[in-house]
Amino acid sequence: MLRVRELSLSPERDRSEQLKRLAAEALGVPTREIQELSVVRRSIDARRQNRVRLLYTVDVRLAEEEAVLKSAGKNVFPAPEEHFSLPIPRRAPDCRPVVAGFGPAGMFIALALAEAGLRPLVLERGSRVEARREKVRRFRENGVLDPECNVQFGEGGAGTFSDGKLNSGIGGRETGYILRRFVEFGAQERVRWDAAPHVGTDVLTKVVRNLRERILSLGGEVRFDTCLTDLITDSASLRGIVVNEGAEREELPCTDLFLAIGHSARDTMEMLLRRGLMLEPKPFSMGVRIEHLQREIDRSLYGRWAGHTALGAAPYKLSLHLPEGTGVYTFCMCPGGYVMAAASEEGGVVTNGMSYSGRAGENANSALLVSLHPSQFPEKDPLGGLRWQRELEKTAFHYGGGSYAAPVQLLGDFLDRQPSPGAGRIQPTYTPGVRWGDMEQVLPEVVTDPLRRALPLLDRKLRGFGIRDAVLTAPETRSSSPVRILRDEKRNALGIRGLYPCGEGAGWAGGIISAAADGLKSAAAYLESLR
Repeated sequence: MLRVRELSLSPERDRSEQLKRLAAEALGVPTREIQELSVVRRSIDARRQNRVRLLYTVDVRLAEEEAVLKSAGKNVFPAPEEHFSLPIPRRAPDCRPVVAGFGPAGMFIALALAEAGLRPLVLERGSRVEARREKVRRFRENGVLDPECNVQFGEGGAGTFSDGKLNSGIGGRETGYILRRFVEFGAQERVRWDAAPHVGTDVLTKVVRNLRERILSLGGEVRFDTCLTDLITDSASLRGIVVNEGAEREELPCTDLFLAIGHSARDTMEMLLRRGLMLEPKPFSMGVRIEHLQREIDRSLYGRWAGHTALGAAPYKLSLHLPEGTGVYTFCMCPGGYVMAAASEEGGVVTNGMSYSGRAGENANSALLVSLHPSQFPEKDPLGGLRWQRELEKTAFHYGGGSYAAPVQLLGDFLDRQPSPGAGRIQPTYTPGVRWGDMEQVLPEVVTDPLRRALPLLDRKLRGFGIRDAVLTAPETRSSSPVRILRDEKRNALGIRGLYPCGEGAGWAGGIISAAADGLKSAAAYLESLR
């Protein structure tokens, strides 16, 4: 196979026969000599607003590839080997491995262990995705929060209710493997080659369910509504775990535990610190959700091509560094999406973003975040960032009147340092309710000051981003974990042998793909130890 890069098509000519023609031209062969063509990647080049282009990378099979390669240009080269496989264990462990958490890291660990014949036990404090979906709906509509099952906790992890974005900058063979498995379990074929792939919350719930069924079919076990509450150790080695299923406490033998607990399992982090694990604070980000009209974002990015079916709802990604070095950037951008109520603790307000596979909502929303260093945390111990998050979430809860209403403000009023009495053209999508007012009453100056200075600069990068009636909703506190569980080169936790911290919650990833990849690498290290 030969790989051909930078094939450029206008949206109106985005058809397979046109792509095949361009590939043939790049290879210097007639189209009839192309035996097979498969898309590897598609991206949108919107740098010139009224000349939007679709850029493709494809793999092509020819009868005489070596001869063609000798005369081809720099954008043609042999397709690289992208096969990924996990070690095959030669012996069984003394005790069945346990996976705590069934988000991206936990799901792919459990899948790898199950397909290796090890019949893993998975513990998930939240409910299976079918029941979880109903609990999330009830919270959004009525403000009735289940602290054990919500947008943060439950089958599929936090990403299940935040659009299912599968873009990642980590690269590696694991990424292609993960995307292929997502498609196998029900995601759209395009996630394998789209430069900014997304599944959509409505489709991702089906993918998660199908992946779970695969694990069960291989002898694995998934216990929902079951929370890891303690470790049983002997001379710094793991010997067992304590779990709570409702009011029932149970001790289980366990010598190998994968910690894939997610970034919101604060009670588990507190337990791990008590049990002697080595934790450290790490940089993370906080800020707000910002909403615009999606049609205006489309026009800003795509000009006359706005609304074209080949392009869909326009995404954006913005970042800058202020003169003193503070980073301000957008994250988890949801075209045609909704701002979600994402609390996991009673008495705290948290926001996130979500969109369905069609991305047909009226508003675009994104996190608008400020990078924060541990030196800025009010408390300097390993869990100082975690407690800072909780403090701000509680402040927002009380400011909103104690009913999980989120504080909101118009961008123009935020810049002018005056409270907002109500909406302009853009209606906030957060439910169960909002409280119009002043972000200064909720967020610290270390967040509001960089945001205020950055907004006019970001507007220069994307025309209309700084429009005065854009809606700011606060707080966005859970973009990543503020703590890291330290581990050695074999991915074993420092402090307790037999414990494998991984994924976003352990501070080693940030997003669905990177968390899943980190989980796969931990599973691979474990399987290698059984050879």
